[in-house]
Amino acid sequence: MKKIITLCFTSVLFSLGHIADAQTRKFVDVAGLDPAVKPGDNFFRYVNGRWYDTVKIANDQAGVGSYSFLNIPQKRLLQRILDSVSQSRNVAGSLEQKVGDFYVSGMDMVTINRRGYTPVKPILARINAINSKASLLQFITDEMKAGNRSIISFGISPDNKNSAINIAHVYQAGIGLPEKGYYFKTDSATLHVQQAYKKYLAELFRLTGSNNVTALKDAQTAYAIEKQLANASKSNIELRDVDANFHKLPVAEITKTQPAIEWKIFLTNLGAKADSIDMAQPAYYQALNTMLTSVSIHDWKVYFKSTTLQNYADKLSQPFVNAAFNFNKVLSGEDEQKPRKQIMTANVDNYLGMALGQLYVKRYFNEDAKKRVLELVNNLQKSFENRINRLDWMSDSTKKKAIEKLYSITKKIGYPDKWRNYDKVNISREEYFENILSLSRNDFQYELAKLNKPVDKTEWQTTPATVTAYYNPPVNEIVFPAGILQYPYFDFAADDAINYGGIGMVIGHEMTHAFDDQGAQYDKDGNVKNWWTKDDYKKFKEKTAQLAKLYSTFTVLDTVHVKGLLTLGENTADNGGVAVAYDAFKMTQQGKGNEKIDGFTPDQRFFLSIARIWRVKTRDAFLRTYVNTNPHSPAMWRVNGPLMNFAPFYRAFNIQPGDKNFKPENERVRIW
Repeated sequence: MKKIITLCFTSVLFSLGHIADAQTRKFVDVAGLDPAVKPGDNFFRYVNGRWYDTVKIANDQAGVGSYSFLNIPQKRLLQRILDSVSQSRNVAGSLEQKVGDFYVSGMDMVTINRRGYTPVKPILARINAINSKASLLQFITDEMKAGNRSIISFGISPDNKNSAINIAHVYQAGIGLPEKGYYFKTDSATLHVQQAYKKYLAELFRLTGSNNVTALKDAQTAYAIEKQLANASKSNIELRDVDANFHKLPVAEITKTQPAIEWKIFLTNLGAKADSIDMAQPAYYQALNTMLTSVSIHDWKVYFKSTTLQNYADKLSQPFVNAAFNFNKVLSGEDEQKPRKQIMTANVDNYLGMALGQLYVKRYFNEDAKKRVLELVNNLQKSFENRINRLDWMSDSTKKKAIEKLYSITKKIGYPDKWRNYDKVNISREEYFENILSLSRNDFQYELAKLNKPVDKTEWQTTPATVTAYYNPPVNEIVFPAGILQYPYFDFAADDAINYGGIGMVIGHEMTHAFDDQGAQYDKDGNVKNWWTKDDYKKFKEKTAQLAKLYSTFTVLDTVHVKGLLTLGENTADNGGVAVAYDAFKMTQQGKGNEKIDGFTPDQRFFLSIARIWRVKTRDAFLRTYVNTNPHSPAMWRVNGPLMNFAPFYRAFNIQPGDKNFKPENERVRIW
């Protein structure tokens, strides 16, 4: 199973104007500090308190600040590109033509509204024509090739046991709520989400011609099938178990044990040649095999209408867009829909990301940033090696293997050396929905072509303009797109304390993912293979268990706590990332000195920078969903959690017993 551990950040802002801003920027926001809060009580609030208490969240946003919410100014930059290419006379077939015309087609709400749900009528007609299990299975594969997924999730990625080769994988699928637990929990917040979702499904049926009674009945039918699928699914915590979610099985075997799915026919219809596949969650497919017989064809047709309309609701006319928003706002807390330009900017990046990325890099990326960040990556690699060598709980033999893996990590910064092309995609200025189908079909064939082929280790799993950084275990790589190289994470004009506390912490975080509870199960070549001594791995598991237990005590909203097991990988990476970045900073000239800037020592500025990169304020509804579904801890605990376990922070701000976040030396969790 391809597993990419991500940090969601935002994009590069390197234009001449931003460089000019950097020359006058005060890198410690003194006005944002809250002197009424002691650093040892709540360092997040100490650094960000005044800002947090006064900033307003825009009505069309779930939050504001750094982290993923920096993509508001990022989208404005991308909009400039899209406005320019969409108004130019571009050569047919060029990147500019495809990007510009796709953008125009999605901005043309007059045409989209006039068409109503006409674009999906052929799909609905195919659903109505289903009269047997064979035609049902044919519909599933036909639609999968066009991006309309339902009860089977199919993908191509490295083999866990032989990461040099791509194989076919199937995963649990079929549900519309964020996670399995939403179908079964009975607290008031979850019941509210369930009711809003059922209302949404009914509205989709009404918008396509059903009367109110039929719409409500069909919504309940579709929901009941989803609930059965959810019951057979794993929770998001269970999905983190690497070995338990990889089962490479012969196609001949699963064709016999799950005859209703008819795996050989399924793969043939997809055009996938495979003697074996990884069935990541066999229990789900065993249940699906039963349901294909126990659930009537009529009810399956209702379900497929529901999934189809959900998949395409935001690509249809305004009433469908409104219906989707009215449900999603229950999860996000947003009061208003985002402007169409912002929506289409995200859609272009999603469907034509590498094409838009090329235009973005040409216009905005500063190549010197790539060189500077590579220097930081190399410095942190050395710092990490030193920390491994000093570990008192790990044997020399395991240390040697860990260092071999550390120096085998591939480093990717800025943008790919080899760009994906979209030569086989035709884009029209007048047909938005058809463009979506064309791009989705192209994506499917692009992925399918990798089956049984060697893994292309030059390929990127994100676009240059995407707000992210990630570690990819099967490839043993760390990736920092152009998008992460901006303030507050990185700035040419900043002192080392700021950059090491910003992008340095991010780099250290991603490196540590190679050694978190999941990454530690992969060897230097990306294979799931044990490289630990039995005693060392036992000690490692004990330490990660301590961290999970600690984070589970952190309160987010009223009775809602951080899920320590769900966030364990990210919390481990934060815990190690701070330490590795700090040690690398102490190798610099500034780190070795004690000269104050803006009244703060170098060490203090380093920790202030860490708190600044997580300066985020969100709506409660968004935060509640985030805690239930996201493998990262909320922003406050990405600051306070690692720092309460890190001795240099205590020294920098004179943290003492009695401070709320003080932990005795013997209770601090240190892993890497």
